[in-house]
Amino acid sequence: MNHNIQQSSDGRHDDDAALTEFLASLMEYTPTIPDELVEHYLGKSGFQCPDVRLIRLVAVATQKFVAEVASDALQQCKARQSSVVKDKRDKQQKDKRLILTMEDLSKSLHEHGVNVKHQEYFADSPSTGMDPASRDE
Repeated sequence: MNHNIQQSSDGRHDDDAALTEFLASLMEYTPTIPDELVEHYLGKSGFQCPDVRLIRLVAVATQKFVAEVASDALQQCKARQSSVVKDKRDKQQKDKRLILTMEDLSKSLHEHGVNVKHQEYFADSPSTGMDPASRDE
């Protein structure tokens, strides 16, 4: 009976060792998102933590989230532009650059549970949102 308890505690010990190793690796890792930025936003939400490892863990999770949103937005952009090319088959499009729009980003964010409202200053026309008197100039 002691043997079974030892086996489950060995598995637990392996998990603890892996967690300890992971937390130690966070001290050597420099995330893309600076510690100060993460601390600022955590502080704005009322969370204070002196442990740099936790700050970096949040930075790594945020970096992963941003990478997933960007990747999904890229897929939205590619899908949108490929449908435009199909509609205009008679015109050969030499420029293959992708143009990410707010619509692409909004769709990607929506898939991740973030709803974005487009403000008036996000527009396709440079004159949108300008004072009507200055549009004529």
